[in-house]
Amino acid sequence: MKKEIFEQYKKKSGTLIPFSLKKNIPFETKRIFLIYGNKNFTRGNHAHYKCSQYLVPILGKMEVEIENIKEKNRVVLDHKKKGGLLLKPKTWCKIKFINNNSILLVFCDKEYAYKDYIENYKEFLKIIKKKIKK
Repeated sequence: MKKEIFEQYKKKSGTLIPFSLKKNIPFETKRIFLIYGNKNFTRGNHAHYKCSQYLVPILGKMEVEIENIKEKNRVVLDHKKKGGLLLKPKTWCKIKFINNNSILLVFCDKEYAYKDYIENYKEFLKIIKKKIKK
């Protein structure tokens, strides 16, 4: 998991946060989407076989539970911290919104493919345990 803080340029009139797809996003972006969430609601709750994702909080706070072959962790993303989180393939991700009207921007290195989703947690655990045995 890689959490990154973005550069900021502040003036009295506001703050500019430049964002380079080549510099800040660690893969070639093929798809972008927004998730709108309300307090105490959960999104995600799945993994991907091949897709990497980069999460950037646009508004509000969200707690991201992640689990993969290397770690099990919780990360709080906060739009005020100006950072992002990289999720590699075969990483279970569960997003709980801490604030109402939160917005999460997600960059993906793959186009949408239903077959890329691992939606059953027990199946996910079997998949990562197979990797450990190899």
